[in-house]
Amino acid sequence: MTLTRKDSDYYALALGNAVLSGGFYSTRLSIALRKNTGLVYSVGSELQAGKTRSVYVLDYACDPANVIKAQGIIAQELTGMQNAPVPAGELDRVKALLLRQIPLGEASEGQIARGFSGRRDLDLPLDEPTIAAKRYAALSADEVQAAFRKWVRPDDLVRVSQGPAPKE
Repeated sequence: MTLTRKDSDYYALALGNAVLSGGFYSTRLSIALRKNTGLVYSVGSELQAGKTRSVYVLDYACDPANVIKAQGIIAQELTGMQNAPVPAGELDRVKALLLRQIPLGEASEGQIARGFSGRRDLDLPLDEPTIAAKRYAALSADEVQAAFRKWVRPDDLVRVSQGPAPKE
């Protein structure tokens, strides 16, 4: 994806990603794939945004017989993010999660140093965590939905499997 870390849609996509997998057991992917269907052992996603491009990674562990079914549900959840705004209560819960993670991400000298170094490498302002907190707090469900419509392509997912071949 051509989105970069400095793109204004980054925060909306990061917030939407947290809706999908930010709090593990209470997130959409975990509920759909683990709790409701029992298809996966674990599931997660990550927006890896850099200076020139980004990658959106969704990973899950399951039996080979469940790979295709799990991939289908993931595509449905991504499409759901595009077709309907996140309900207010769910969005508020995820915003609170992200806001709590910001100071925890700088809880030691090493984390502070890595944060400064990473921000420098991405040409971000050194006070980016403060900027992020303000952006997350201000984002609307419509902005998250619009960013997912613009950047996420559920029909173009690439699957890489480790272990036995998936069973169709």
